[in-house]
Amino acid sequence: MTDVLIVGAGPTGLTLACDLARRGLAIRIVDRSPVHPRTSRSKGPNPRSLEVLEDLGVAEEVLAAGSAPLPMRKYRDGAPVADTDPYAGSAPTPDAPYDRGRLIAQWRLEEILRDRLAGYGVAVETGTEVVGLTDEGTSVTVTLADGSGASARYVVGCDGAHSRVRKLLGVPFEGETAEDQVMVCGDVEIDPGVLDRTVWHQWFDEDGAVMLCPVPGTRTGWWFQAGPERDAEGRPLAPSTDGFRRLFARHTRLPAAHLTEATLLSTYRVNVRMADRYRVGRVLLAGDAAHVHAIAGGLGMNTGIQDAFNLGWKLAQVVRERAGEELLDTYGEERLPVAARTLDLTSDRLRATLEAIRRPGGGLDSAVTPSMSGLDVGYRWSSLARPGAGGGPRSGDRAPDAPCVMAATGRPTRLFRAFAGPHLTVLGFGDGTARALREAAETHGDAVRTVRVYAAGAAEPGTAAVGPDALHDREGLARAAYGIGRDTVVVIRPDNHVGLISDTEGFDDVRRYLDVLDGAREPDPMSVAGMVDGTRKG
Repeated sequence: MTDVLIVGAGPTGLTLACDLARRGLAIRIVDRSPVHPRTSRSKGPNPRSLEVLEDLGVAEEVLAAGSAPLPMRKYRDGAPVADTDPYAGSAPTPDAPYDRGRLIAQWRLEEILRDRLAGYGVAVETGTEVVGLTDEGTSVTVTLADGSGASARYVVGCDGAHSRVRKLLGVPFEGETAEDQVMVCGDVEIDPGVLDRTVWHQWFDEDGAVMLCPVPGTRTGWWFQAGPERDAEGRPLAPSTDGFRRLFARHTRLPAAHLTEATLLSTYRVNVRMADRYRVGRVLLAGDAAHVHAIAGGLGMNTGIQDAFNLGWKLAQVVRERAGEELLDTYGEERLPVAARTLDLTSDRLRATLEAIRRPGGGLDSAVTPSMSGLDVGYRWSSLARPGAGGGPRSGDRAPDAPCVMAATGRPTRLFRAFAGPHLTVLGFGDGTARALREAAETHGDAVRTVRVYAAGAAEPGTAAVGPDALHDREGLARAAYGIGRDTVVVIRPDNHVGLISDTEGFDDVRRYLDVLDGAREPDPMSVAGMVDGTRKG
């Protein structure tokens, strides 16, 4: 039987599929579209999503296929009035390797994720529409549009704002649609040399707006967004190629013929809605199927990717009977408040942007704030959070990165490389943590990666005092990132959030916490080599 059936093959569904497939689960991912859609409305991952994609092993390809966010050039009455770079002066830090997101067409990101998924032997089943669901208690029976059926232990609806899965569950999607806040969108081709492709062009006039951002990896492709044309009664007109040309000419003061092609035309209305629960028995919701919000700040796709990363490891633990079903309840417990905050945050940034563009020089940079990075999202309220020690991050917070070296070889590495992969990570800072690390490895086998982190000067690389799995915190940045002042064990969840920080004598709380996340089993003598190299990629 299929372990998990994922409905919807956008970035949320593909992220979840990659995470579950690398954990060895039997999965299917279906999409009702007859072909892979070439949609590019989303402009790319934010810093936190880049960290997720790095853990999945695709960040380098995403970085290569995309571009850094571009400076914004604002116009009024056809003339440039201001250039703004929202990221001027920002740079990566030891604890956060990505200080900005990446521009990449959604279809290209989906290609990269599908290729990754294919490496696990899984392909998206296009033209496969779910029309019925029956929770049988121990599995879910799914009815497909062609009359066939399927069964899975769990089903996850990642099928967008108009989610069939959500509707079949009868889960309300409460909120509002702002009928007066309308935008037309599409991908357009513009003659080479007409517009500078090193900036994001934004024309804001009293009678409307046009925004054009170059699509990375193309020579003449642009993302087109604009206020719609309207009829005599003020009703918005449906988008069309000729309409895009008229809008282009009106606001840019350039000949309409320079816009040679327009595809993927759509009308966007501001919707602010969310489901009141993310789980009904063995069926769960993620991404736009669970929440939609204002476009300001570009958090839609990113919130979905991060939903999937929160859910994946929990589903895997429950399917493999390494944790009880109550672990799945923490998915909604943790992600529902994040969605509610995101709705509020994006609505606030939309209001700020609409106010800013009324003045010459105002633009979409008004939507860019530190919170849009996703790096401040944590789950301190979660039932999985625990009281902790030290002056660094708390249980539930995003786990910070830090540069280290492999203690045995002196080769540079990072904490994120120790975290990467389908496992819990247990970091041991100080000699007194050796027993806790050993017990974790013996009890939980390859479900846990244990990593001893030596202090600067404690054991130089290559000496006999260190094991091949150990890291050397040569600059003290790992200790600083986690607020370490004495012997301390840090448990990192598989979604790279802090689970537990303990400096308790004996570390009994570490043992209890690991048993909650990964039910104890008899030690596997083949896996008690246990202390896996902290730089090994999953």
